[in-house]
Amino acid sequence: MRRVPTWAVVAAFAATVPVVWLIVASVDVDALGSVWSNMTDNPMGIVIALAAFGAAFGLRSLAWVRVLPVLPLGQSWAGIHVALGVNHVLPLRLGEPLRIVSVAKRTVTGWQEATASTITLRAADIMTIALLGGIAGLGAFSAWWAVGGVVVLGVAGVAAGVVWLVRLSRTRPVKAPGAFTLLLIGGAWVLEAVVIHQVSSWAGLDIGFSGAFLVTAAAVVSQIVAFAPGGIGTYEAGGVAAMVFLGVDPAVGLAVVLSAHAIKTAYSLVFGGIALFTPSPGIFGHLRLRVPDPDAVPPPSPGRADVDRPIVLFMPAYNEAASVAAVVRRMPETVAGHPVVCIVVDDGSTDGTGVIAEKAGALVVTQPENRGLGAAVRTGLAVALEHEPAAVAFCDADGEYAPEELGDLVAPILDGTADYVVGSRFAGDIEHMLPHRRFGNQVLTKTLSWVARQRITDGQSGYRAFSPRAAEAAEVIHDFNYAQVITLDLLGKGMRYVEVPISYHFRTSGESFIKLGRYLRAVVPAVYRELNAPSADERAVPEPG
Repeated sequence: MRRVPTWAVVAAFAATVPVVWLIVASVDVDALGSVWSNMTDNPMGIVIALAAFGAAFGLRSLAWVRVLPVLPLGQSWAGIHVALGVNHVLPLRLGEPLRIVSVAKRTVTGWQEATASTITLRAADIMTIALLGGIAGLGAFSAWWAVGGVVVLGVAGVAAGVVWLVRLSRTRPVKAPGAFTLLLIGGAWVLEAVVIHQVSSWAGLDIGFSGAFLVTAAAVVSQIVAFAPGGIGTYEAGGVAAMVFLGVDPAVGLAVVLSAHAIKTAYSLVFGGIALFTPSPGIFGHLRLRVPDPDAVPPPSPGRADVDRPIVLFMPAYNEAASVAAVVRRMPETVAGHPVVCIVVDDGSTDGTGVIAEKAGALVVTQPENRGLGAAVRTGLAVALEHEPAAVAFCDADGEYAPEELGDLVAPILDGTADYVVGSRFAGDIEHMLPHRRFGNQVLTKTLSWVARQRITDGQSGYRAFSPRAAEAAEVIHDFNYAQVITLDLLGKGMRYVEVPISYHFRTSGESFIKLGRYLRAVVPAVYRELNAPSADERAVPEPG
């Protein structure tokens, strides 16, 4: 779609205006009014027409799965309907690429397979409707001259279809359409003809089912050359031409074809819109955390950890020389009988933070350059695991969080009731927090709670604890920050989540790195990537070929 020249799209939209004007000028208002009056008086007929049209695309969804077995049926349905809906909004049939985009983004199907299978089915579509249209023409007319154009088109469609099928069905895992697949496609076209047949009955016409199919075939084949959205104009031209061949007055024929097109358009817009979001993931990707598979979650370690195993608390620190020593010295020496190991991850500080922390009694891990809070947490988790801990925790080095509360934070982990514990400032005691910070924290927390499908009261807390298996499983996918992505990562892996109330003291030195605009620009894309990262099962799917 990006390769379509802008001028072509503008020209196509511009061409829509005279086409619509021509249709409006040509339509017989009385004939159209009669059709619509009879249609509104027969709601069951509307249901039948819509059901038949919907069933046609159900059969096409089944046909796509037959050609591309790795494609889930629901996503096959969604991809077809996304294309259908967008084709009725954009000109030049620009919805067709979105059929490929939909399945490539929403499933493990590769772009090559999605493209090859789509073109394969479109070729089979053209071939089938051309053949069936020719047969319907023979059923409607006794003279060959009347259906000569349809026959020629059928031969051309068959030839083109055979070429595409031979070339593209060699692409694995795409399969060449077999007899049953072609039967599904043929059945879809038959069901589409129900719409014309039903609308014709509202106009008082008896064109028979073969006639209805001939009109459908002519309208759809004409719609292949669709400059305007929904093929408006070309659809009507082909359909009315077929109606005239059947001996129907052109004005009445236009009323019938226009009404049938309106029904199809309404269906396409409604279900095309639904298909953007359903089934999950939508075309925009996962917007909420996927529920983890219980069978894929490793069981927690039974019983309490050996008291000889330490509790490791690490502090990411960047230019915190004014506060880090005091925080280190306030660290308890033991918690529940476990020795406490204090580590400071010096993230490229230029004010001597690492030296001061080491003098205060911390083990210091130095990153030669400032990489970001997320990168420091990633380093801290890796170093903490080297100590074979009973639990791992971290807090900021600026004095906002009380290291004396470490015991409360790790208690659920030591008790074996949690894997991931977050200290909640809003469930505890906040000494002072700037109003705009409080508001921003609450908005982001509410959003995270909805995305994570988990009640969360403090999504940005800087005081957290992990069981050894959670610390080992945790992945921080960006360097800037960790808060939302690590929570989504661990909840997505089935880790047990608990919050405990903590106290919060506003920092009296240094400067927070968080600036709202920069924070959102970094965090929102990272959250989206986290939500849409392939699962372990998806990563295990072998490449085709």
